[in-house]
Amino acid sequence: MRLVTFSSGDGGVRIGALSGDGAGIVDFAADAPDLPRDMTELIEGGDGALAMARDAEGAAKSVVALCDATLLAPIPRPRRNIFCVGKNYYDHAEEFAQSGFDKSSSGSAVPDEPIIFTKATTSVIGPGVAIQSDLDPTDSLDYEGEIAFVIGKAGRGITKAEAYGHIFGYTIINDVTARTVQRKHAQWFLGKSMDGFCPMGPYLVTADEVGDVTAINLTTRVNGEVRQEASVSDLIFDIPTLVECLSLGMTLEAGDIVSTGTPAGVGIGFKPPRFLKPGDRVAIAFDRLGVLENPVA
Repeated sequence: MRLVTFSSGDGGVRIGALSGDGAGIVDFAADAPDLPRDMTELIEGGDGALAMARDAEGAAKSVVALCDATLLAPIPRPRRNIFCVGKNYYDHAEEFAQSGFDKSSSGSAVPDEPIIFTKATTSVIGPGVAIQSDLDPTDSLDYEGEIAFVIGKAGRGITKAEAYGHIFGYTIINDVTARTVQRKHAQWFLGKSMDGFCPMGPYLVTADEVGDVTAINLTTRVNGEVRQEASVSDLIFDIPTLVECLSLGMTLEAGDIVSTGTPAGVGIGFKPPRFLKPGDRVAIAFDRLGVLENPVA
């Protein structure tokens, strides 16, 4: 299923599933009134809630036309910060090391272990919402197209072999970054956590529909120009490794979001850097996950 959080003419925020033809949204509030109204609560409901959602999708009695709805981020306000992974593609690790903006390096461009940081929950916005460039006082706004996975089954000490059994689904994230702020503070939280610096969506696609996640590809375009192309199989630390690393001594909870890193082709990889400006549009496409597009204001 392609799950969505949306609002329509009545102003209420609801959850649902994209119809098979992609032209409408099956409204769970009407077709499955016993389901939660919040995406994280739906995820927490486990297999039972997911089965009810599938039944509602199959019946499709109440469908809201997509053109009459506004898609929000699938999880508009996560309960915890978004977990993120730095320098997780070989080509981007080299690109970042050579850019002059990496003040966290300990020598080798390619990390020996996953680099984990977070983005504030208040950084999340939905598809189509403008990224506010004026929140970056340094005029060094950059984009990073990434696939993120969402935890469905909570756990601690999860092994690589068990990892996929804990994943509910996948979505797209743009890890927007104020590069000069990132460099100035020699850490990544501040430059990546400004309001609106985590566009997310358009859907949360359940793991069964995605299938082999390593077989899907990313393309990031800025104003129609291809800037990034990669496969999930190119990750330095794959998804099971990230689940094992994060859960080693910390419980991962249902609804936790983990963004897996970005490939080469970000703005700082160009000479001179090609930072985002007002009027630009960033579109990140993943096979099976849709397209996350946001303008820059």
